[in-house]
Amino acid sequence: MTKPTAGAPTKPAPRYTTVSGRPVNALYTAGDLPTTVSAEPPGTFPYTRGIHASGYGGKLWTMRQFSGFGTPAETNQRYKELLAAGGTGLSVAFDLPTLMGRDPDHALSLGEVGKCGVSVASLADMERLFEGIRLDEVTTSMTINSPAAIILAMYLVVAERQGAAWATLAGTLQNDILKEYIAQKEYIYPPRPSMRLVTDTFGFCAREVPRWNPISVSGYHIREAGATALQELAFTLRDGIEYVQYGIDAGLEVDSFAPRISFFFNAHNDFFEEIAKYRAARALWATVMRDRFGAKDDRSLKLRFHAQTAGVSLTAQQPYNNVTRTAIQALAAVLGGANSLHTNSLDEALSLPTRKAALLALRTQHVLAAESGVTGYVDPLGGSYFVERLTRDMESGAQAYFERIDEKGGMVAAIEEGFPQREIAESAYRFHREVEAGERTVVGVNGFVDESRTGIETLYMGEGTADAQCAALAHLRQTRDGAAVDQALDRLREAALGADNLMPILLDAVRAYSTVGEMCDALRDVWGEYEEAAVV
Repeated sequence: MTKPTAGAPTKPAPRYTTVSGRPVNALYTAGDLPTTVSAEPPGTFPYTRGIHASGYGGKLWTMRQFSGFGTPAETNQRYKELLAAGGTGLSVAFDLPTLMGRDPDHALSLGEVGKCGVSVASLADMERLFEGIRLDEVTTSMTINSPAAIILAMYLVVAERQGAAWATLAGTLQNDILKEYIAQKEYIYPPRPSMRLVTDTFGFCAREVPRWNPISVSGYHIREAGATALQELAFTLRDGIEYVQYGIDAGLEVDSFAPRISFFFNAHNDFFEEIAKYRAARALWATVMRDRFGAKDDRSLKLRFHAQTAGVSLTAQQPYNNVTRTAIQALAAVLGGANSLHTNSLDEALSLPTRKAALLALRTQHVLAAESGVTGYVDPLGGSYFVERLTRDMESGAQAYFERIDEKGGMVAAIEEGFPQREIAESAYRFHREVEAGERTVVGVNGFVDESRTGIETLYMGEGTADAQCAALAHLRQTRDGAAVDQALDRLREAALGADNLMPILLDAVRAYSTVGEMCDALRDVWGEYEEAAVV
């Protein structure tokens, strides 16, 4: 039997803070409850207890496993395996060149093609990615931001060629450029023209693709960068407020696009804090939409969210511990009312998931849904002294952040000043300092360390993907109508100088088989590239 390392905890430490450092008591009583408790039934304003009266009684959450690697053909095969294994939605992970608007043969793409997701350079790749999968019979989420409008155009043209009406398509485009400046840093253009691309998708989808969510406002990457749960909640919702304001300023009626704004949250380690975060998010969003923006449609008030278990919590040491972490985090998301869920694989601190690990992660959701019994109850922790108090503390803390950002002129101005970036950097520093000092235990890392190595299978991605994608791209450029591509790109540059909606122009460029890199470069020619100022 392996002994824990010297100094490793042998009993639980007294809990005086949550994982994110918020002070809490060891015991809560009725005297700790806020003056108003969530007495309203689920399905009614402000939706603290859930947006559906029956919880999961009518429909389970969507089991949407994030997946993508190598060539479009390889990822297509993984999608078919996940759907056959009981997945109920697709979620596309793109590689870094695609996320950054570069083609696979660009010098900056060297060593990255197909490594962290699937390589998609043109409509031809998107056609291969969804070959044999009817887009009007599956919901698809696509995690991409700066080139999001281009990728959406490609998806729509694939559906068009399958004979699927756009009005039948359901899914979500991440399209959340603000969190890129705040946390993930996969931006291309400056913030203000980037916001135009976002609002153009709002208006276009409201008219043409009414079942599609044109944005998933993402706290996930904000949390992965080191934010606390409160900062994740506050910055994500304040990003959402900014998008709504920009949509209104672009001439859209709030209830024409707000019902299709979705959210994406992290499911982290502190079980009760995460549940309180989700409950607070629904109440805050409903109140903001009603009182700040005057939304009348109930759907505009109902916050719908996807959750993904915390990638940053996974460890390369003792990777099988990650199965336990993921199960606890997924349970918090379900008890918090997630509308869709991705569960991370045990090997993700080492590589992209293997088929076996991805299947186990999906089965974690199946066990929760079929065996745990939790789906039979709506907001089962509602009324808990601790959860109710923590929910209200989350709400008040987020509102304080809203006020600070409003004083700065909004989230775009706050980002340009570096405010959320500084807040997250300081939180990340505090967390890692506590781990290094032994004040916070990470099992297998600074406590209960086992020096023996347990080998696990990992997915190896060589350079064959880059060779294949570059060859396919060269063939495309030789066989397409080059004059039609040049004309489409010229029209895109001209439109970027004006104010018309860019989506119809992008659709024409996609139909001509313009590449992601070519379309992004056309916009770079007009808008330039963004360089973040040093945050001090």
